[in-house]
Amino acid sequence: MLFVLIFVSPASIAVQDITVVALFTNKAVVMLDGKRRVLVQGIESPEGVTLLSSDSETADLMIDGKKETFYLGMHISTGYVQPATTEVKVWGDRNGMYFTTGSINGHLVNFLVDTGATSVAMNANQAQRLGIDFRYIGQRSQVSTASGIAVAYNIKLNSVKVGEIELRNINAVVIDGDFPVDVLLGMSFLGSLEMMHSGKALLLRKNN
Repeated sequence: MLFVLIFVSPASIAVQDITVVALFTNKAVVMLDGKRRVLVQGIESPEGVTLLSSDSETADLMIDGKKETFYLGMHISTGYVQPATTEVKVWGDRNGMYFTTGSINGHLVNFLVDTGATSVAMNANQAQRLGIDFRYIGQRSQVSTASGIAVAYNIKLNSVKVGEIELRNINAVVIDGDFPVDVLLGMSFLGSLEMMHSGKALLLRKNN
């Protein structure tokens, strides 16, 4: 008599909501669909989420066969349908300057929107505050400033975010000195967006 064993694999579990609560070296505390889970590197949760690696700032998770990077406190809803475009309004001040708050590599930054700057630009102190070792990772060059020629370092930023618009692998320059006073949101970021004036605001639009 021939016996045939049939193995039926359980259906994959789709996680709808993920929130990163705490991060440690190769361990993460997350909320998965409202359930608190302590993820350890390489071990899959009952919801099918695997921690690939983590430190005190970020965690790489494998979700439904895809690698996703999360920051501490980050929340996503996988059931959310992304709109066709993402828009951010930046309001001008009385001098016609456009300042806005955003982030670089997950760190809070105050930006000055500058369409005349070819790339995102910052001074040495600002880069150090953001944890960017520009002298090690950057390519040395020179730029012209109001004070004359200055030493600069061309670098890549992992992410630049303003409102809900986030772009990755953005060209930037760190100028060795105190210029610019504000971090300049230049065309290496703005060039990927549509820009238009809407009353007293500058509208930034990203096609998703």
